[in-house]
Amino acid sequence: MSESALLALPGAVASPSGGPDAGLPWHYGDPLGEQRAASTAAAVVDRSTRFVIAVPGDERLSWLHTITSQHIASLPAGSSAENLSLDANGRVEHHFVQTDLDGVTWIDTEADRGPDLLAFLKKMVFWAKAEPRDGNELAMLSLLGPESGSPAVLSALGIDSLPTEPYAAVALPSGGFVRRMPWPTEHSFDLLVPRESLTATFTALRDAGARPAGSWAFDALRVEAVRPRIGVDTDERTIPHEARWIGGPDQYGAVHLDKGCYRGQETVARVHNLGKPPRHLVLIHLDGSADGRPETGDDITAGGRTVGRIGTIVDHHELGPIALALVKRTITPDTALVAGPCAASIDPDSIPPDDGIQAGRAAVERLRGR
Repeated sequence: MSESALLALPGAVASPSGGPDAGLPWHYGDPLGEQRAASTAAAVVDRSTRFVIAVPGDERLSWLHTITSQHIASLPAGSSAENLSLDANGRVEHHFVQTDLDGVTWIDTEADRGPDLLAFLKKMVFWAKAEPRDGNELAMLSLLGPESGSPAVLSALGIDSLPTEPYAAVALPSGGFVRRMPWPTEHSFDLLVPRESLTATFTALRDAGARPAGSWAFDALRVEAVRPRIGVDTDERTIPHEARWIGGPDQYGAVHLDKGCYRGQETVARVHNLGKPPRHLVLIHLDGSADGRPETGDDITAGGRTVGRIGTIVDHHELGPIALALVKRTITPDTALVAGPCAASIDPDSIPPDDGIQAGRAAVERLRGR
């Protein structure tokens, strides 16, 4: 995607070139204040480089259901879901959010992965009545904070209320739609608006009291919520269990465990029923006094041994320097870690539960009389 038109607004500082948000505003002069606004008031974030795909056609949902990991065959109109495309070995190739509205399924994903996802979808149509195409006539903004539903903001959008349930979506009178998301904050909404009205919509929301916030603020809140970003917090070996993507839409996941066959399902079923993922996604705290920071993709070590991989690194307005990391499941929170030039530690509250007995393993034990 080319640079966002919003970079021309006063105070906009561009995101680092070569990074995942290149072409977007990184902040508007006060990144920590922007985070506070997104948590306590209202803020609007430019995410217009996300790649959008439109899929019209009578069989769009039943077709997508067969080639992806989420249960979406009967997704109601005005509903959304997170979804994955896996390779034959169950490794994550694409993560996307989809919304079905007025006879079209709208898919949005990372800018650098969108063309490959669109090419894959076109290749897999075969005889289905589905017509995936470039849908970048819509551009994304995110509206965050408990005051997102203020009368002034609603008036700027031309609607009476925002969706109340996660993943619910309603059409906007000026085109596009708004959907509620369960992350990065409790009050999070994605706006997909006509690209030609991106600047007008953003400035209307700003004038209605939503503070302009950059990608830095969005990332800080996303990391705090322990929500991964594909290609940043994942690598070519990542399977869904490692990145917390297991679950249906009601569980805010992207992999439904009770659906028909799809590519990569064998790995998902095997890990769920018999094993445990080799790594898991956690929040780590970095030593802010260190001379420098790690970079995405750097190793995390314990006693000189590699035990994980660094993902998103960001300064949080309350937590200080934090990051997401994929670490070996056996590493405990009290393990002294090193990430680049920094000492690091796992936030114990971010470790997912790992004490359950898998259904398949329990069945094996019963057969063995244990």
